[in-house]
Amino acid sequence: MDNSYLVRLKAYDARRGHVLRRYTYAGIKFQEERGWYRVEKPVADYLRTVHQLPGDTYSPLAFDVCAEAEARALDAAEADEAKVKRSASDELKLSPARPAGTLTTEDIPKQAVHTPEERDGRRSKREKE
Repeated sequence: MDNSYLVRLKAYDARRGHVLRRYTYAGIKFQEERGWYRVEKPVADYLRTVHQLPGDTYSPLAFDVCAEAEARALDAAEADEAKVKRSASDELKLSPARPAGTLTTEDIPKQAVHTPEERDGRRSKREKE
């Protein structure tokens, strides 16, 4: 069995607590934009324990540490998630337009819109009857 692992610094996302953009360990400078690095097992074991904020065990982990097959699966899943735009060659469903004569909020007369005080007044009249 190969004694190496693939590791990468997780992508910067301050909202999720991923704030590291670079990290140096054992003479290797890990940079987020570079992607995957192949490292030996002892380095991978250490990087599994590194958190985004030093000394804070509750902060998210800083590295993805995977075997090669897992790394490829992660890349494929991320590529699918990143594909937001649809191309002309994709199977596209028809987006139906609203039929003519459909009412919209602009069609409602302004006097039909009541303030909360007017509605409360109408309720109290009904309750009295």
